Amino acid sequence: ATTPLDPRVLDAMLPYCTGLFGNPHSRSHAYGWETETAVEKARAQVAQLIGADPKEIVFTSGATESNNIAIKGVARFYKSRKRHLITSQTEHKCVLDSCRALESEGFEVTYLPVKPSGLLDLASLESAIRPDTALVSVMTVNNEIGVRQPVEKIGALCRSRGVFFHTDAAQAVGKMPIDVNAACIDLMSISGHKLYGPKGVGAIYVRRRPRVRLEPLQSGGGQERGMRSGTVPSFLAVGLGAACQLAGQEMAFDAERVDRLSQRLIDRIVSQLSHVVVNGDRDSCYPGCVNLSFACVEGESLLMALKDVALSSGSACTSASLEPSYVLRAIGADEDLAHSSIRFGIGRFTTEAEVDYTVDLCVRQVRRLRELSPLWEMVQEGVDLKSIQWTQH
Repeated sequence: ATTPLDPRVLDAMLPYCTGLFGNPHSRSHAYGWETETAVEKARAQVAQLIGADPKEIVFTSGATESNNIAIKGVARFYKSRKRHLITSQTEHKCVLDSCRALESEGFEVTYLPVKPSGLLDLASLESAIRPDTALVSVMTVNNEIGVRQPVEKIGALCRSRGVFFHTDAAQAVGKMPIDVNAACIDLMSISGHKLYGPKGVGAIYVRRRPRVRLEPLQSGGGQERGMRSGTVPSFLAVGLGAACQLAGQEMAFDAERVDRLSQRLIDRIVSQLSHVVVNGDRDSCYPGCVNLSFACVEGESLLMALKDVALSSGSACTSASLEPSYVLRAIGADEDLAHSSIRFGIGRFTTEAEVDYTVDLCVRQVRRLRELSPLWEMVQEGVDLKSIQWTQH
């Protein structure tokens, strides 16, 4: 859902919250020049992390805005010739809602199903591409189950068919190596608070060669090369740049540590509890996002029992809803298991002691809730719950 602000990022930001307060778009005095220099340095730091040119980075308020700009902006710019888009059923809500908004404007959108592993079937993607397809939007790492899509293959396929490829990489940037040129990515969304930077800032990568054109969503002073008007908050941009630089330096160390803690969490839970399902493909995933389903346990009840640990039963953006996760339904999870899923997040500052505490608490509470469940008794006796015809009173 989020990450804590790295103290080193805060150190980089603080001068721009106080003394260095100039508007980075003011060209007539030193206050503007010094903040403009800092913003351009941050732009270069973001670009370096993903193998882009600094001129291809546009600062936004976060990945939600970046996704909106990419999808609506490209579709509307090319609408005279191309009126079809492709995405997957497991995308973040802001991507799906942007696509639905375009459908109300007369665009056609294909929502591709995913395999039970959570991965997209490349053959079905290839057959869905049409001569009037403007954009394919597929996320790099899923925010609920951590599955990593084969973006390099998707990018190569889109490039060969002359279709722009956008990826929502909010969950991936800074956690795994990404090269926009090697992966043939044309547009990419980035979020500051997913990589130990501040909330309220993000970026969108927009390829210059071959050039991607888009219609801006926001009218105004024409900042960010006309793609995103509005004063760039220099202290937030500096924070995003510092977070990207740190992520590049510490990626290998973080990845090894997160992988080890993730495996410890899964192994210790699965060894103590039966009927636990690990959702999503564990061979192609970001290990810091672990999604587990506990049979015969209501997810919301378990969350309440684990309220001193920051967990969720879906994405934070939809956690107000008691509906089972649409991502889990898309991978074919049974309705009862979709209702009993919990997402665990592991990051740079997670400790082994925190993992062990969470495991012990989780095991204890799952056992307690199962003892209260008549369905669990039936499972223990070997009854297949799916075979029962339930009658309504």
